[in-house]
Amino acid sequence: MGFLTIDLGTTNIKVIAFSDNFRQLAVESAKVLYKHQDNRFEFSPEEYYDHLSAAIYRITLSFKEHFHQIILTGQAESLVVVDADGHSLRPGISWMDARSDYECEQIKQVFSEKSAYQITGQPVNTPTWPITKILWLKKHEPEVWTKAAKFMLLKDYILYRLTGKTVGELSIYNFTYYFDIQKKDYWDDMLSWAGINRRQLPELVEPCSNIGRLTEIVSRQLGLGRETTVNVGTLDHFAGMIGTGNIEEGIISESTGTVVSLATLIRRPLLSEAGLPCHYGPFPDTYVLLPVCESGGVSLEWFKENMAADLTYQEIDRMVGKRRNPADLIFLPYLTGTNSPDYNAGAKGVFYGIRLQHDRIDMALAVMEGVAYLLQRNLDALATIGVQAAKIITSGGGSKSDVWCQIKADLTGFSFAVPDQSEAASLGCALIGAVSEGIIQDFQQGVRQAVSMKKEFLPVNHTNYTDKLRLYQALYDSLLPVFALDVMLKRRS
Repeated sequence: MGFLTIDLGTTNIKVIAFSDNFRQLAVESAKVLYKHQDNRFEFSPEEYYDHLSAAIYRITLSFKEHFHQIILTGQAESLVVVDADGHSLRPGISWMDARSDYECEQIKQVFSEKSAYQITGQPVNTPTWPITKILWLKKHEPEVWTKAAKFMLLKDYILYRLTGKTVGELSIYNFTYYFDIQKKDYWDDMLSWAGINRRQLPELVEPCSNIGRLTEIVSRQLGLGRETTVNVGTLDHFAGMIGTGNIEEGIISESTGTVVSLATLIRRPLLSEAGLPCHYGPFPDTYVLLPVCESGGVSLEWFKENMAADLTYQEIDRMVGKRRNPADLIFLPYLTGTNSPDYNAGAKGVFYGIRLQHDRIDMALAVMEGVAYLLQRNLDALATIGVQAAKIITSGGGSKSDVWCQIKADLTGFSFAVPDQSEAASLGCALIGAVSEGIIQDFQQGVRQAVSMKKEFLPVNHTNYTDKLRLYQALYDSLLPVFALDVMLKRRS
């Protein structure tokens, strides 16, 4: 017996089987396919489910034993609209889809970002949020709007396909812009203004809740026993927190993937002038501060593809490790603008200080440091509201680079610990399953039993970065008028 964890990813769907003692037994994955044109990203919900069910079946074929439970994690904002029979009315709209700029402006005219922050916990209104996509459908696809029985998030849709129940868990609904974080319920004023009926939305349940068994037909199709139950799990970031041991106040998780994100648990909503995103957490009446920086690992990916395509990441690491640290160059990693903590969509990426003696390896070091400077800016923002930590637990693709981890430790002054388990979110789901099934007493026991660190990077050259950090911030501040002028000129043209 064991657990099946499902990660509903943006790029890949991943199913991992764990034993009762949290040993990884098998992994299956499937690529997510999109229809992409301009700023639109759509996918087939039915195809997404079919690929998921096929991945599950490939695992169950290999095991005679049945699994206690299926636990879900993954993305939040992707939207699926279904009719009264539960069939999707149109392709799903990914969170990456940015078609709804106009709808964002409509919302801002009625609900200012400042006032909405106190309700939603989200400091900015962006096209990412499902409410903006729903309003777009209302205007551009009235036939879909008229037939819409339910507006679901992707995880809701998968839960419905597995169990026949229409539920949504709180930790992902904080990403809709129609959830009231103070009341732990839908935001009635927003729903009323948008013309959405509560009956068109799933019943809200606590994260990590069991919602019942698979339907009979699904259990047969997947090769699973009827006793297998389904747990709603929690957001992928929060499952990753559990899987790395970040389950109490005073710990910060950092993940450098395509984006850089920070996560720290708090016991009440904290909606301050710092404007940090605040979400409902994975456990009852907990909350998570979750600043996200879109220009994270994507900056190094951009650099490699365009300036060092002939080198592997390992070769870049090795050569960067031989260079002077800190770098002579400063890199502002705002290739997609900047969100937390500055929220400036007009900010641009910049290399500063280039001389004849510099080469692409100097630039690679500057890119790594630039991402670490951005990380430091967010740690400073957390510190202004009293959030401190003894250490930082790091995960994601960036944690595989010893050089980058050491740069982060030196620049920030924090130690960075790298967990043994590379699939932290999936391990977190397995821990959720074990607690809900009573196999372990609580998450503290699960972390002691299943989570360990393989490396820890201590700060060595922290003081070397003091002046460089000042220069980084001065450079950003001095370019603000330039960024603003650039935006204005583009609007004119």
